[in-house]
Amino acid sequence: MTRIDDSFARLRAEGKKAFVAYIMAGDPDLETSLAVMKGLPAAGVDIIELGMPFTDPMADGETIQLAGQRALEGGQTLEKTLAMARAFREGDQKTPIVMMGYYNPIYSRGVERFLADAREAGIDGLIVVDLPPEEDSELCLPAQAAGINFIRLATPTTDAKRLPKVLQNTSGFVYYVSITGITGAGAARPEDVAPEVARIKAATDLPVIVGFGITTPEAAQGIAGIADGCVVGSAIVKLIGEGRPTAEVLERVAALAAGAHAA
Repeated sequence: MTRIDDSFARLRAEGKKAFVAYIMAGDPDLETSLAVMKGLPAAGVDIIELGMPFTDPMADGETIQLAGQRALEGGQTLEKTLAMARAFREGDQKTPIVMMGYYNPIYSRGVERFLADAREAGIDGLIVVDLPPEEDSELCLPAQAAGINFIRLATPTTDAKRLPKVLQNTSGFVYYVSITGITGAGAARPEDVAPEVARIKAATDLPVIVGFGITTPEAAQGIAGIADGCVVGSAIVKLIGEGRPTAEVLERVAALAAGAHAA
């Protein structure tokens, strides 16, 4: 059982859906992003998705691409991202942290070293969007062996033939991408998402969390109502990119979390 498993068990017992918030590590600087991260649990966030800045984030739209650029220009590294998780863990041993990003920085560090460091830093899960199931031996299986969940993405184009392969070694939860395209593009519609979530849930016992295209508390409530929870990223990262005070960012996060929890 990981912190992710424990969180979903608690939420089920409470009759609540999960709210997952994404922020980019080091955006606009390490101090600010750590302050936001530390404030997320009190704002109602059940799972924190911590972006690893990368030069070529092919699954991300402009908002998160710019956040990654700001972080890299500010000197953020994978080492500093792990240090950020360790600093968070000094005051919070309960809230799951999922690192999301791309394989290149992990490969450059070395998988064995990265997993040991991630485990020590208190990382609970990984989402690595450019490693398909055919490459499970690269990182997915070693991560699972290290006690770290490997969370896979399913999309509107994941057909019945492909879905079992996607689910084969997934753990923690399944992340359903509600729209075809990049982050921050389009809006998630419950009527479109509901049959897809039902299709995935028929094939796995894992929770299904929906992300991409959720920007308002009302949308969070609507999407969480037909899944096990929802993820909001670009809407939060946009506020940070606008230079809004941390308190204002967390107030907005709290409203989004309240929407998901009302589902």
